[in-house]
Amino acid sequence: MHDFPTVTQYASPDLIEAMAYQGHPVAHDPRWPESGAPTLAEYTRWAGNICGIACLRMALLRRDGTAPRLFDLLDGARKYGAYEELDGGTIRGLIYAPFVDYVRAEHGIEAEVQGRLPVEDLLALVRNGFTVIASVHKEIRRPQLPAPGKGGHLVYVTEHKDGHLHFRNPSGHTDEARKAVLPVDVFARFYAERGVSVA
Repeated sequence: MHDFPTVTQYASPDLIEAMAYQGHPVAHDPRWPESGAPTLAEYTRWAGNICGIACLRMALLRRDGTAPRLFDLLDGARKYGAYEELDGGTIRGLIYAPFVDYVRAEHGIEAEVQGRLPVEDLLALVRNGFTVIASVHKEIRRPQLPAPGKGGHLVYVTEHKDGHLHFRNPSGHTDEARKAVLPVDVFARFYAERGVSVA
């Protein structure tokens, strides 16, 4: 096992704050080719939807020290039905069951859908050596503010220590938000109590 890496769903981590809060267009990310996207248009369309793919890339990097690019992983997940493209261009995903099928079959990762995962059970999994791709609200990156809701974004929970959860946030807008450590009760305000466990 390697150290836990940090992977963002956007190619330029230093632009996430501007893209999230200052209206900077995703299409103006100069590093977009590094994602493996075939075109800028595809990068712009998908970058906001691949937090779970970024979590998978972190898991692979931790295990192997190397991993396919984000859009190569996305292509594989799409073939298994982990995303749906709805009328009007809306993207639905990450859909856990086909995603788990994909990571098991194509990457040899033992993963399991956790459709109901109270925070106590999340803590137990992490204490027992699992990592968890957990559903939270994206504004967990600004935990000093009230939680606007729960779910809709995925982070990679790596450790529980001294009453705090350690996790990597693919859309963290600062280094501290990307390599986050929060008290369990603060994490719980944003947490939707579901996700995917990874052995």
